[in-house]
Amino acid sequence: MDIKKKVSEIIRRLKNEYPEPKTTLRFKTPLELLVSTILSAQTTDVHVNRVTENLFKKYRSVRDYAETPLATFQKDISSINFYRNKAKNIQGSAKMIIRRFNSKVPKTMEELLSLPGVARKTANIILSNAYGINEGIAVDTHVKRLAERLGLTKNEDPVKIEKDLMAITPREEWGNLTHLLILHGRNICQAKKPDHKECVLHDICPSWGI
Repeated sequence: MDIKKKVSEIIRRLKNEYPEPKTTLRFKTPLELLVSTILSAQTTDVHVNRVTENLFKKYRSVRDYAETPLATFQKDISSINFYRNKAKNIQGSAKMIIRRFNSKVPKTMEELLSLPGVARKTANIILSNAYGINEGIAVDTHVKRLAERLGLTKNEDPVKIEKDLMAITPREEWGNLTHLLILHGRNICQAKKPDHKECVLHDICPSWGI
C-alpha cells in the first residue's frame, strides 16, 4: 500500500474508533492551554487537569501568572513533576506575552517558540487546539512509538519524525493525527504490551505478531 494511502486508511479507521479526536487537557482559553501543555511534560493529562481545576480559578489572566511571587506559584503546582522549572517557564512566558505580544498568546510558530519552555510539540498543540491552525504535527511519546510501529518513520528524533509525518499526511489532518495516535497509544498500542487482537490496524501494521 502506498504510504500516503496507508496514512489516510489509518486516520479513517482510528476516527471510527475515536470519533472526536481532541486533547484531553481541559482549557477554555489559549493561555490555559499554554499553561496546561507546559505542565503536561512527563506528567499525565489526568493529573494536570486535577491541578488546573483549582489553578485556573486562582490565575485568571496573564498578569496573575506574571506578577505572583514565583515561590507561591511553585507551591500551587508542587504536585507536578519538575514543578520548579515549569513554574519559571510559565512565569517567564507570561511576562514575555505581556511585554511582546500585547498580553495575548501568539498564534505563529516562530513567536510561540520564543516563549520559555515552548518547543515545537507545545507550539503545535496550542496552534491546532486553541487557534485551529495546522502548522505541524505534535510528536509526543505515543506519536513517536506508533509512527515507528506502523512503519511511518525510521527516525528517532521528534523533529525528523514530525517532518516525515507531515510529508505523508493531508495538512487538514495534522492535528487529528496527533490526537488519534495518542488515544490509540493509550488504549490499545501501549508501550509494554500492545493489544494486537483488539487493534483495528493489525492488518496494515508491520509490528503485528512481533
